[in-house]
Amino acid sequence: MIDLTGKVALVTGASKGIGAGIARGLAAAGAAVAVNYSSDQKGAQATVSAIETTGGRAIAVQGDVSRSADVRSMFEAVKSQLGALDVLVNNAGVFAFGPLEDVSEEDFHRQFDTNVLGPILTSREALKYFPASGGSIVNVSSIVSENPQPQSVVYASSKGAVDALTSVLSKELGERKIRVNTVAPGVTNTEGVRTAGIKDSPFETAMVGMTPLGRIGTPEDIAPVVVFLASDQAAWLTGERISASGGLH
Repeated sequence: MIDLTGKVALVTGASKGIGAGIARGLAAAGAAVAVNYSSDQKGAQATVSAIETTGGRAIAVQGDVSRSADVRSMFEAVKSQLGALDVLVNNAGVFAFGPLEDVSEEDFHRQFDTNVLGPILTSREALKYFPASGGSIVNVSSIVSENPQPQSVVYASSKGAVDALTSVLSKELGERKIRVNTVAPGVTNTEGVRTAGIKDSPFETAMVGMTPLGRIGTPEDIAPVVVFLASDQAAWLTGERISASGGLH
């Protein structure tokens, strides 16, 4: 069993969905967890309460990851309330699907600011807080970065950028003993997927048909992979991209 006792982790976009599942998984392994949210305070507090109910330690920290001032405040709150940071999980992300004709500058910047600029800003800030012994950054990408679908030009491009920044930072930060890896989920049953109308849709049926394990994922499928990468058991892994997708590539 992976033991993260004594470790402090920050998970961005953890008020619901995959982020909340990752936060719960890290806490179950013993880490103290900062649950970041941008606007869903109620959801973030529900994640914190779920962790505390099972004996874990967690706090909610508000902040828009695309704003450097918010990012600084987030990390200051983590340090003052939980201590030095060991693990950063860049999970916060947004998506929208539609034909090329409907792409707008506003939509491009909304997705790239959160999905790409966010991990850059948080990773930069984490350098001030990781101990001399190093740390672990886990970025949450998507299988669409390597297997893009029609009408996902902005989202797929943003996740391709996440894969690229993982590779760059793994090389740049290795000398500081900071590992940087990516987890790429497949279609996962989250609030966002249900709101977007993907759940129980022909698109879901098609994706399930292409998935060797014959179903879409859950946050609980993704969390153990992140927990592993955050742990010392993955001490020799950096710059890796692991698909958590039921075999769909």
